[in-house]
Amino acid sequence: MLGLSGLSVALALALVPGSSEALKEGECEVCVSFLSRFYESLKGKELNNAAIENELIKTCKDAKGKENRLCYYIGATSDAATKITNEVSKPLSSHIPVDKICEKLKKKDVQICELKYEKQVDLTSVDLKKLKVKDLKKILEEWGEACKGCVEKSDFIRKINELMPKYAPNAAKARTDL
Repeated sequence: MLGLSGLSVALALALVPGSSEALKEGECEVCVSFLSRFYESLKGKELNNAAIENELIKTCKDAKGKENRLCYYIGATSDAATKITNEVSKPLSSHIPVDKICEKLKKKDVQICELKYEKQVDLTSVDLKKLKVKDLKKILEEWGEACKGCVEKSDFIRKINELMPKYAPNAAKARTDL
């Protein structure tokens, strides 16, 4: 019994990082956010390594943007070169906090914590005419839409205003109330 508690203490000490290794505020935002949502989705399910790893791979198939890049880095996508999904599944099965998991992943691959979400455009108040075409294209891309035949900025703005009730109904309502 004493040997088991000594092992537990050693494991706990190994997982507790030094003060210089702790994540700073806003660091690893994609990792912490994605894994937190993933962990919440596991509530009520069996938490063993294999099951968590399978769920992670399933979740990563639907991931887009920076979250897909995170999945690539941890090896949960089909085209990934390395596979360190066990560095996620094993700690999650033991209910290790997500920020600690991301700290550990940072030691394996620094790129994981360099991922940042792109700032979202507030469609309720932004003047679309003042945005760059690149930003207008990004809005359409986030919605999974394309603007075929759009050449001028006004074409992109017209398409966004057309699709806004479907993808951002609150923003569309706020814009008509102006």
